[in-house]
Amino acid sequence: MNLSDFQRVALVLLRTVIGWHFLYEGYYKIVVPGWSRDGGLLLRWSATGYLKGASGPLADLFHAIGASAASAWIDHLIPIALVAVGISLMLGFLTQLGCWGALTLLTMFYLATIPTSGSPQPGAEGTYLLVNKNVVEAAAVVAVLAFRTGTIAGLDLLWSSRLRRMVPHQPAQAGEV
Repeated sequence: MNLSDFQRVALVLLRTVIGWHFLYEGYYKIVVPGWSRDGGLLLRWSATGYLKGASGPLADLFHAIGASAASAWIDHLIPIALVAVGISLMLGFLTQLGCWGALTLLTMFYLATIPTSGSPQPGAEGTYLLVNKNVVEAAAVVAVLAFRTGTIAGLDLLWSSRLRRMVPHQPAQAGEV
């Protein structure tokens, strides 16, 4: 498939902004506790509240995880996963793996709280019915995955071109396929 320069730039830009979103979400969760603008100490981030507030089809599972000792492990795993996915997508490094990581995280976030009310909810930033920002971002990640944007720009491209230079192409001998 031949993409125009504009299409390639748009796809890499999409991958980069998705990566930034994941990276910053993870970074923020790692650096908190921090200080508020008013000078007060912020509480350390924890997934427990999110897990206990789950209302989707896997709510019972999420509630159990939030009430278990595993929640402390989840508190460390989620920010690290977010940062790893963010770096992968921003740098175009192991891009396909980064996309699958992003899709896994977004799917879990969505399944925890599928928006079914269609009306404004307290503390929510928008009004959603089935499709929320997790679904929109997941659709964008699918596009990044489908177009293999690491082969357009990024460390994946540099690595593959280096490998091609290191392994010379040898024409097939007569009778070989």
